[in-house]
Amino acid sequence: MTIIIALAALGILTLLLAIMLIVANKKLYVYEDPRIDIVEDLLPHANCGACGFPGCRPFAEALVSGQALPGKCTVSTDEGRQKIANYLGVALGSEEKIVARLACAGGTNVALNRAKYQGLQSCQAASLVSGGGKGCFWGCLGIGDCEVACDFDAITMNPFSLPVVDVDKCTACGDCVEACPKGLFSLEPISHRLWVACKNLEAGDGVLEDCQVGCTACGKCAMDAPGSLITMINNLPVVNYSENHRTQAPIQRCPTGAIVWLDDEKGAIKGKESKKIIRKGERGMGFS
Repeated sequence: MTIIIALAALGILTLLLAIMLIVANKKLYVYEDPRIDIVEDLLPHANCGACGFPGCRPFAEALVSGQALPGKCTVSTDEGRQKIANYLGVALGSEEKIVARLACAGGTNVALNRAKYQGLQSCQAASLVSGGGKGCFWGCLGIGDCEVACDFDAITMNPFSLPVVDVDKCTACGDCVEACPKGLFSLEPISHRLWVACKNLEAGDGVLEDCQVGCTACGKCAMDAPGSLITMINNLPVVNYSENHRTQAPIQRCPTGAIVWLDDEKGAIKGKESKKIIRKGERGMGFS
């Protein structure tokens, strides 16, 4: 008899718990639009954050809810963005592509090392040892932490140990910005063609002993720039991109080519008075 009562009690308890679970499921159920899964499948799954959302899933949710437009995904192809717009029946929208830009042109063919770093092959590690040994304290150390950090193969090291960004592959994830101990990378709209490829804060021709393409703070670019497009701050030209910056006038008289015009096909274009660099090998150590 005792066993029967125990089994009955257990059965009633089980039934009550089942009823509670059913009620809770109905009360707490959160509807999720099935279109979210479909839109997520149409996205590139880069999870780079270039759209302003922490990943493709949150972005898909924003697209379905109408909080964003497909054009905000600058990593996807034109065809991919259009497919999403057609599926959701919304406008495509547009968003300017953001890419990583490097504020240094001091490769081994133009920049000196004052000391030879030996140790863990990492820019972060090298920077802790007297700044890494490069003559220009602010210059790229060339070991390639940025290349390692980039999950999209958008950064490669050129023959002169200088990072080169493939703008087609760059997703503006910001990993290279965090990886560089010298703070040489920044995320910029691709329309920012007028670019200061230097972060040296010293002034005068003595800068050229350490780097032949360093900015000497001569100020010619600021003089030639229209309006207040360029101002000199801490011995460096600073471009005000809120002004009309679609002009190559400021680069023309730069003697070192520290300020350039970035072209998708030709790369960094220097001004007509910039010294031509013909050295193909390393400058080496010391004052050579």
